Amino acid sequence: MATTNSRNVKTRMILLTIASSIRDRVSTTTRFTLLLALCFCLGGFKAASADDGARPNVLFIAVDDLNAWVTHLGRNPQARTPNIDRLAKMGTTFSRSYCAVPACNPARNALMTGQRPWTTACYMNGDPWKKHTSEGFGLSNQFKKAGYHVAGAGKIYHSQTYFESEWSEYLDPKSYSLNGPGVKKDEGYHVPLPHDLKDDDLGDWHVVDWCIEQLHKQRDKPLFLACGLYKPHLPFAVPRKYYDMFPRDQIQLPPHREDDLDDIPPAGVKMAKSNGDHAKFLKSGRWKDAIQSYLATCAYTDMNIGRLLDGLEKSSYADNTIIVLWGDHGWSFGEKSHWRKFALWEEPTRAPLIWVAPGVTQAGTVCERSVDFMTIYPTLCELAGIDIPSHVEGPSAITLLHDPTTAWNHPAITTHGYKNHTVRTETHRYIQYADGSEELYDHTNDPYEWTNIASKPASVMEIEKLRKHLPTRNAQPRKKK
Repeated sequence: MATTNSRNVKTRMILLTIASSIRDRVSTTTRFTLLLALCFCLGGFKAASADDGARPNVLFIAVDDLNAWVTHLGRNPQARTPNIDRLAKMGTTFSRSYCAVPACNPARNALMTGQRPWTTACYMNGDPWKKHTSEGFGLSNQFKKAGYHVAGAGKIYHSQTYFESEWSEYLDPKSYSLNGPGVKKDEGYHVPLPHDLKDDDLGDWHVVDWCIEQLHKQRDKPLFLACGLYKPHLPFAVPRKYYDMFPRDQIQLPPHREDDLDDIPPAGVKMAKSNGDHAKFLKSGRWKDAIQSYLATCAYTDMNIGRLLDGLEKSSYADNTIIVLWGDHGWSFGEKSHWRKFALWEEPTRAPLIWVAPGVTQAGTVCERSVDFMTIYPTLCELAGIDIPSHVEGPSAITLLHDPTTAWNHPAITTHGYKNHTVRTETHRYIQYADGSEELYDHTNDPYEWTNIASKPASVMEIEKLRKHLPTRNAQPRKKK
């Protein structure tokens, strides 16, 4: 049975959704003031504050390199992720959710600061994120300023770095082994896994342990807890019991065409880098082995997410916690002769996004609107009733959490490098490269993006419509010192 506090939180969240419907006419602070006035009018509702614990807590789950290969999204029929699926059944999953950048460092910088790469010039992994943003802009800092105890562990920003001022506490990354003793980067990928690992050999096990400990501490402040899971990032090296779940002789290659680059402009062919990983896998015959390893590593990550959810359910935070899970970008496994992230097609840009917001989301709902992860920062702020900073560039998606079928006029936009952008709607993907060359895919009839229709006369109107969402200003890349 829900506690009085959790009932208050749910009522507050519902009223906040009502207030959000006038978002274009009043500020966030004004909306929250209206919300509190409504609450007092209803009677019996205590104003939320950091002291009384009525504010919702937040469990913020980031998963590195997790693409759309989770069971409930159906993109790969072999995937086995029962705990991620369990979370999806608790709230709303987005079936079309996309990263801001298909690379770890700039994707996380964009999501956590609320600023697009075309604003910060943080385009690539080689652009140090701390040199492209201002200290104090981080999502965690916004919650800290609002009176939250803000705790983090694992990979939230790239390389597990962070601004200390933006966190109340953070697990020392030197306290655990990230990949396990002696494991090298290409194991489970281009070379067989020679190690026999245990669950607790990997850093994610210890990150989850620490986060569970935080969930069982009593505090006089609401909690914002960020759990950054490193797997399934390379190396795809996990205990062998997870490999046993996916026998190699049953592994299926993803839907692909050998001639899929034939109708792609040179800028896209260059981005695919077909002479790299793909050529190497064709030569070695390890294409299926790499897929087996990835599925196994995802299963290991799913196990840890299950542990974290169990810890939450057994804690005093169970009834009044917002949960958001996201993968920082997608991953390609030979589609368009491309591997890894670092490209603008469906596979490297699409990743899971799941929300559980008590009193707002309905259990087991699916939103088919196209969103990108720039919605996460403002949505969390609005759900918690705290100000959305003026530097935040993405729209809040709280209306979609309340009603996943409502109208939505914000397509997903992904950027990779200077002036390379893609716009994804429910029906189309449009790509424009820095040299002006283009791709267009009709997802209603071509879900794997096999036919570029950008040059077709019938595509002119669609392209014109999608071009309007491209940025008019692109920050110049900074020279490397």
